[in-house]
Amino acid sequence: MTDERTHATPVPPGRMRTMVTYLEMTAPPARPHPPTPLERLALLRAEHCTLSFYRFLYNTVGEPWLWWSRRAMPDAALQALLADERVEIYVPYVAGVPAGFVELDRRRPGTCEIAYFGLMPDFIGRRLGPWLLGWAVEAGWKGAGTTRMTVNTCTLDHPKALMLYQRAGFLPVRQVEKEEPDPRLTGLLPRHAAPHVPLVEG
Repeated sequence: MTDERTHATPVPPGRMRTMVTYLEMTAPPARPHPPTPLERLALLRAEHCTLSFYRFLYNTVGEPWLWWSRRAMPDAALQALLADERVEIYVPYVAGVPAGFVELDRRRPGTCEIAYFGLMPDFIGRRLGPWLLGWAVEAGWKGAGTTRMTVNTCTLDHPKALMLYQRAGFLPVRQVEKEEPDPRLTGLLPRHAAPHVPLVEG
């Protein structure tokens, strides 16, 4: 695994710094898919996913971890992405309530990327994560011509995210330290989001 870490310097005002780990899998895992953890659990593909529903999923799942890139994406660009048949959105429902989502991106030939994966805050800690990830890996490999699956996580994500991906069969291949504008200070996210990440104000 290559490490493209930059020199340790103070984070400038208005910025945030994170270490991104890129992982991949080049063969389906031998381990079985985790059992269903809850009763009244259903998983559905959001066919022709609407912009408003996607933003609800992305914003609710991602706010605690400072997900901001899709918030910044213009409606037209995001709508075009969702209309692409090679981008698949799946939503688990617990007793009829949406509990998170997983986004599989097959736009690169031979590669299935888990572009986004996460749970609503109310459903974290109920053993849904390993089950949903196991299902996503299984579904990713069922795609015609898939020879590789990829995913990435960063130090702003849930602290168990990296371990979860590795347990599912992904191997780290590269790390990159990134510095970006803090979305809480640009207005993309509320200032109270992700209190575990310090705000660096000028």
